[in-house]
Amino acid sequence: MGQPTVGILHPGSMGAAVAACAATNAASVMWCAEGRSPASVARAAQFGLTAVATLSELLDRSDIVISLCPPAAAEDLARDVAVQGFAGVYVEANAISPERALRIAALLEPDATVVDGGVVGSPPTGAKSPTLYLSGPADATARIEALFAATAVQTSVLGAEVGKASALKLAYASFQKTSRVLVALAVGMAREHGVDQELIEVASRRTDSYLSEPEYIAKTAARAWRWGPELEEAADALAAAGLPPQMLRAAASTLARWNDAKDDGELTLTDALDRLAQP
Repeated sequence: MGQPTVGILHPGSMGAAVAACAATNAASVMWCAEGRSPASVARAAQFGLTAVATLSELLDRSDIVISLCPPAAAEDLARDVAVQGFAGVYVEANAISPERALRIAALLEPDATVVDGGVVGSPPTGAKSPTLYLSGPADATARIEALFAATAVQTSVLGAEVGKASALKLAYASFQKTSRVLVALAVGMAREHGVDQELIEVASRRTDSYLSEPEYIAKTAARAWRWGPELEEAADALAAAGLPPQMLRAAASTLARWNDAKDDGELTLTDALDRLAQP
């Protein structure tokens, strides 16, 4: 099989950079200029992508289409592609729920072959090298691996089941992105009382990620009866400072699911997660 022709929908900062990496192993990489902003036009030109006038032309000429757009647009975009009867490999690489990924697969199959994708990391420019996680039919995921071989986009196949890549992407994003918001709330609360520099110093004594310590979840569950009320107090302090308290109130109500595990030193990680999922 020769080098594939690739279409990118739509080249935002991540999409354009990923498409430029695909160009290494593709005959050409196209994008549809119809209705796109001047910023998109400039970005596509910067990354050397080939403009085509219409979606239908892009789909007619593409063996592989990669969808990388704002999550809210993912399904509408897939519907537009499905209407055209696209029959190649469709990489659904947006940050969407596994359920939505499955709905999109149902829209496009059996004409197209759908590969679920999730990008973890920053756009592949400079020294950045994100990983594109893939799940779907083995022959199709192998083609996407080949497309990004020896480029700044690393690939990792999670299996044949559409939804796995989306689940991994969202599981990681749920921690990573919520953490950044929590930092803003914590620093905002401390600044209100003139202790923001001291807060940063306290935090600088510990730099590793809580996400790498899942065994601590059972200890969290055992302490939830104390931690929940503490977070309610913190939420009150945020509200008094004019900062939004909802995130901490939500964390407190999450902890409340573990109230009956009070000081249970025998609790396992599995027990704690089961109680969280089935209160």
